[in-house]
Amino acid sequence: MLRRCLTAAFAAFALTIAALSASAQNAPVPPAAPPSYPAEPLLSTGTTIVGEKIRYPSGAAHVTSAIVTLAPGARTILHKHGVPMFAYILDGEITVDYGKHGKRTYRKGQSLMEAMHVAHFGENTGAQPMRLIAVYMGSARAKDVIPAK
Repeated sequence: MLRRCLTAAFAAFALTIAALSASAQNAPVPPAAPPSYPAEPLLSTGTTIVGEKIRYPSGAAHVTSAIVTLAPGARTILHKHGVPMFAYILDGEITVDYGKHGKRTYRKGQSLMEAMHVAHFGENTGAQPMRLIAVYMGSARAKDVIPAK
């Protein structure tokens, strides 16, 4: 039931974002929607950007979305995620440092499933503000963002 609810919420979000941009992360994408349906896939995966298998927390489904904004040169805290998180870059670019898993730079129009159990931080390495929409797909008891040491 939780998976069905989360799948439906993710599908609705993906349809909304599809209207914003046509670019997607280099990952397998689902088959195209029927010709009469105006959707362009952004991402289809069962793993995070660092290869972790996506697992949903137990409990009642709870989806949270937010727009994250970083000024040029600003960075996030070192953190992990207690729930799967889909991100879509609206503007600018962000370089995420995954420690021993390396660094990756994401730019406007790209999407990803963020690392969950690998501590990481993001830094705006571009010349303009970076904005992304984050969708946390979890449960009411799970933490979306967990500060790491």
